[in-house]
Amino acid sequence: MAKTVTPLNNTQVKQAKPKEKEYTLSDGEGLQLRVRTNGSRIWVFKYTHPISKKRTNLSFGKYPDVSIAQAREKRKNARELLAQQIDPKVYKDEVQQQKKEALENTFGVLAEKWLELKKQQVKPETAEKAYQSLTKHILPSLQNVPIHSIKPKLIIDILEPVKSKGSLETVKRLCRVINEIMRIAIASGIIEVNYLSDITKLFPAP
Repeated sequence: MAKTVTPLNNTQVKQAKPKEKEYTLSDGEGLQLRVRTNGSRIWVFKYTHPISKKRTNLSFGKYPDVSIAQAREKRKNARELLAQQIDPKVYKDEVQQQKKEALENTFGVLAEKWLELKKQQVKPETAEKAYQSLTKHILPSLQNVPIHSIKPKLIIDILEPVKSKGSLETVKRLCRVINEIMRIAIASGIIEVNYLSDITKLFPAP
């Protein structure tokens, strides 16, 4: 018969003091509070790997940065992943990698890469002029937006004011540059589809 574990309460967690040796307080269902000799308290989830069946640990972060309620929510999410034969540690690493890539692959970063490549294809001053137009009309809104989050509606909303001023040639040039940047993202393996390929058709010809 499985041992019944009484869940921890806030007082127990708050008053957990360091000892000569590291020890743990169990909250049940794999969740433990690991109390280290230096006084730090770490939430740890112990589980059996869904494929290898080996026992392994996953850190949920430090207390009080991660409260007992938050740790339990993380445990719930991890157990749901395990029920689907997904290793929560691998899942966590993949999510963090995706966030890292999103930060590194913003429209602004790809625009700078486009500028460097464009300077090798046309006169540097021509490339710089196109980039200045991008800086004026597009980058204020898209500088820090992950490239994979950019969809037609977003670009349309940005270009509509330019169109309203009658600057149709500028709109056309911006659409061309934006598409060149998106193609760089595809060539780099950052995105698989360019949803902006037909964006020019939504605006009147100059």
